[in-house]
Amino acid sequence: MEKINIGIIGGGLMGKEAASAFGRWFTLNDVPFCPQLTAVCDLNEHVLSWYNKISPVVLKTTDYTELLADKSIDVVYVAVPHSMHKEIYTAVLQSGKDLLAEKPFGISLEDALAIQQEADRLGRFVRCSSEMPFMPGAQRVIQEVLSGRLGKIIEIKAGFLHSSDMDLNKPINWKRQSQYCGELGVMADLGMHVLHIPLRLGWKPSAVFGQLQKIVHERPNGRGQIVPCDTWNNAIINCKLTIDEEPIPMTLEMKRLAPGETNTWYIEVLGTGGGARYSTKDTKVFWTFKNGKEQLWQRVDLGFQTQFPVTTGGIFEAGFADCFLQMLAAYIVERGRRLDGKFGCVTPEEAVDSHRIFEAALQSHLTQSVVEVSYADVPVTVI
Repeated sequence: MEKINIGIIGGGLMGKEAASAFGRWFTLNDVPFCPQLTAVCDLNEHVLSWYNKISPVVLKTTDYTELLADKSIDVVYVAVPHSMHKEIYTAVLQSGKDLLAEKPFGISLEDALAIQQEADRLGRFVRCSSEMPFMPGAQRVIQEVLSGRLGKIIEIKAGFLHSSDMDLNKPINWKRQSQYCGELGVMADLGMHVLHIPLRLGWKPSAVFGQLQKIVHERPNGRGQIVPCDTWNNAIINCKLTIDEEPIPMTLEMKRLAPGETNTWYIEVLGTGGGARYSTKDTKVFWTFKNGKEQLWQRVDLGFQTQFPVTTGGIFEAGFADCFLQMLAAYIVERGRRLDGKFGCVTPEEAVDSHRIFEAALQSHLTQSVVEVSYADVPVTVI
């Protein structure tokens, strides 16, 4: 097996998830690569101490340039605030390493384009993180669409819903401040997950109408003060899409204030011949619609049917840690040119296209008009 040394910049929540997934790599069957986490960078010494339990980690540092200077590292996974993406992602690429980056590739279209262009210039392998489409139910939706059984597509809906911001006393963090998260707010935070499958299937909207909400305007800062909270909390984007020369509506939904939703990702595709629906709210349930003399929705209970087989028995159920491992496997295998038609991680081009769509949605909301999405390699000017 080919050994690949991994470094992590940003050892917090997602860094720990990545480390845990690499630690379970041995559960994958027949993957001819062996990634090993050897270095971690985080500004917080307490966070770094968590990695003491991982014996292959030989470098723990608060300076990411020290990690990038380590010539033994092949790939770096970066999970830092959006405002730091451009600086750190380009530094990773310029150090001669490949990159698995957290969404959304910077706080603006201009940032995303700069990262993509630097990756192309240097010939580095770069992909963007998006876990939920690797769930077995999401993969079944893709299979149904590609099979042609749905007939002519009638409508598409996709979304990612959180409810943590329903707690109005929750202390503010960087995701609730535009200077760190960017003007796109919740669209930058959750939107790439929503667009991953549509963009991979070639569903690129030509125009959008965005409806955005800033519901919570201030929060406590944890030090006894109330401070401004200026990001968009919720977003609904109504998209104009053309499939087989037919106009098709596609609705994208991203919410931090969605009552009752802890962490729900969903996709639904309806057609003249049938339909497919999956939601992580019912993790093992996949719904198919059959159109005939009697029209009916059919429930299928899924087992552990992942695209990269693992030792876990098929009778069990997949969860977030499992789809994270599947995403990392997709990255490593595609980097090694062995993906062989399987579903892969978000490409830099798709990350850039998500920015184009979200910045058009922002302009749409501000002007209260339908805005065309430009896929030219120039930033959108938001009035």
